[in-house]
Amino acid sequence: MIPPQARRILLTAAALVGFLVLLGATYQGVATALERRRFPHPGRLIDIGDRQLHIHCTGTGTPVVVLEAPAAGLSAAWGWVQPAVSMTTRVCSYDRAGLGWSELGTAELAAADVPAHLHALLEGADESGPFVMAGHGLGAAFAAMYAARFREDVAALVLIDAPVPAPGRDEGGRVRLMRASPWLARVGILRVTDMLSERTDGLPAGSAGVLETFLNRPDHLTQSARELAQWNETVQGAAPPSGDGLPIVRIDATGDNRVSFLTNADTAAAVSAAITKTVEQVRGSATGQP
Repeated sequence: MIPPQARRILLTAAALVGFLVLLGATYQGVATALERRRFPHPGRLIDIGDRQLHIHCTGTGTPVVVLEAPAAGLSAAWGWVQPAVSMTTRVCSYDRAGLGWSELGTAELAAADVPAHLHALLEGADESGPFVMAGHGLGAAFAAMYAARFREDVAALVLIDAPVPAPGRDEGGRVRLMRASPWLARVGILRVTDMLSERTDGLPAGSAGVLETFLNRPDHLTQSARELAQWNETVQGAAPPSGDGLPIVRIDATGDNRVSFLTNADTAAAVSAAITKTVEQVRGSATGQP
């Protein structure tokens, strides 16, 4: 039997924890509501049948570059790259289902669904290929999957920090944090501590603000954790087409961290230059020029 004094201490502690959780959840809700008004989606929401996906296209010209964001990322993760490449051609970034401004939908998602979703999105947005597909981290795996499934729609692949299968590898602290992050976000802990949002440091202000917002949103983080849980299956099924002349450019930029963004301006500039060079080579091939 618990002594009365100890019982009072436990009840007081429980009441205090409950109050702090309620306070944190209220703070999270108010901040999220304010951010929804502060950061409306910059692109368009396209209906692909069972959900709407967000796509943001800038610039003019062909071939169109399609950007696949890394794990836990969204269109805003390309804050340095998209404006730079759009000076040369049209560039489209988008948010995978359940991430950013895109709807999750009601059907359960699998990694293999991503190429079909993107194909429907590009058709619905009236964007014409063949495309230069560029992906970063997990996005590189999705870009390779798209090229394997819709080869006729792809003129070239740019794979930035393309992941390789590593079933026995320790996931690391960042991935473990991502798994717990939806719960930490709901009670405001992530927002107060900046545990995830600090990873946006270095991006242009507008892009950093958007990415920081979604790295504090439970819905975005829940789907991010699901994608990370399917990491090995995604990577193992992401072999790009080989032996058919598809140009593939591989870039090492941010290392092999599963959750990382192109925040360094110099690194992002090198990535932008490689994508632009690939665009120019595709144009040269189309016109017969070297």
